[in-house]
Amino acid sequence: MKKLLLLAALLVAQYSTSAAPTPPTAADSAARQKAVLDSINGTFHYQTGLVKLPESLGDLTVPQGFRYLDADQSKRLLTQIWGNPDGESLGMLFPADRGPVSENNWAFVLQYEGMGYVKDDDAADINYDDLLKEMQEDTQESNKERTEAGYEPITLVGWAAKPYYDKDLNVLHWAKEIKFGEATENTLNYNVRLLGRKGVLNLNAVGSPGQLPEIKGTIPTVIQSVAFAKGLRYADFNPDLDEVAAYGIGGLVAGKVLAKVGFFALILKFWKVVLALAAGAWTAVRRFFGGRTREEEPQPALEGPSSEPEV
Repeated sequence: MKKLLLLAALLVAQYSTSAAPTPPTAADSAARQKAVLDSINGTFHYQTGLVKLPESLGDLTVPQGFRYLDADQSKRLLTQIWGNPDGESLGMLFPADRGPVSENNWAFVLQYEGMGYVKDDDAADINYDDLLKEMQEDTQESNKERTEAGYEPITLVGWAAKPYYDKDLNVLHWAKEIKFGEATENTLNYNVRLLGRKGVLNLNAVGSPGQLPEIKGTIPTVIQSVAFAKGLRYADFNPDLDEVAAYGIGGLVAGKVLAKVGFFALILKFWKVVLALAAGAWTAVRRFFGGRTREEEPQPALEGPSSEPEV
């Protein structure tokens, strides 16, 4: 708590217009922004080595060069710092030399979807070019729901890496390039799906298109670092007892199961936070620590039949 109060005091001193008699120089602003980002990064606590995944799903042996952020801290980061819709995660994997709001940052978000056993017999027959066109159309249609919920529209630019299914490992992975609103930089969303007996373990890597080679290079190691618990592996499927998912490999790629505004199917990039800090660091960090700005305080409902509940 003392650390958080110290950071709050630092922010007020640095960004209050009445605190300094003269405008700060560019060097001063850069140094102050770096201090703020370093302070935020310092509030997170990581794990290495063997991590037991929530809900007894299995184990994560944190790969060399990575560190694990637990589920509670990850949810706070995803929603309050990165500005994503609400949802649940099993935690995140970060490169060991970068924090949540570092420059050139990226991370894997871990999730589990208990949709049942996903059959993979359609994997070899999918035309991914045709599927991409369908996904682009679906994305455009879903933008109405996103904007009504207060989020930016999304444009699915295309494949950054075409889908590939490893039948021996029962792992599917692919990458999409996404544009959020009017952003000048696109976002890379690298998806890894590990198929299990009762559902799918999802690892979504969030970064920029230029980071594709770096992220793609870690995929084999990351895949090997995760193991379903005994009895939950893909090979443990019992057709007489287990539920079969409504979608196959094509449905996973298309995001049919994850196409919900309130789920982390598509993740925003951390650079949005850097922009927010440059414009007004106190607002962004206050949200992170659970506070509200004056504009965010609840307002009394309007009277009359024309008022609608806030979404």
